[in-house]
Amino acid sequence: MTETDLYRGYIDCLNNQDWQSLHRFVHDEVHYNGDRVGLSGYRDMLERDFRDIPDLYFDVQLMISEPPFIASRLQFNCTPKGTFFGLPINGKKVSFSENVFYEFLNDRIRNVWSVIDKAAIEAQL
Repeated sequence: MTETDLYRGYIDCLNNQDWQSLHRFVHDEVHYNGDRVGLSGYRDMLERDFRDIPDLYFDVQLMISEPPFIASRLQFNCTPKGTFFGLPINGKKVSFSENVFYEFLNDRIRNVWSVIDKAAIEAQL
């Protein structure tokens, strides 16, 4: 299976909130933006995101594969509850993108580097 296939499976896993399968796609020692969070910390972060944003959906707009790396531009159109990135969203629908890079090790995501377009969210408030 290629990194591209694995990545698409990972995105499906997230969108279906299939947390029991997350270990198939994410390495036990995963790092997020340079910090070692481990699989359980990464899962906690994702579960929190879905609690804070009930209609969260990862929409892949662009994907480039250069094994062992994947670069992706994700689009979000969602309705966060309360505060989101320190911004008072309080149930307003917002659209923003995330540019994210992944590094695979042994067919699982080992490193994630993410940049979210907070300015786009601020402009909608």
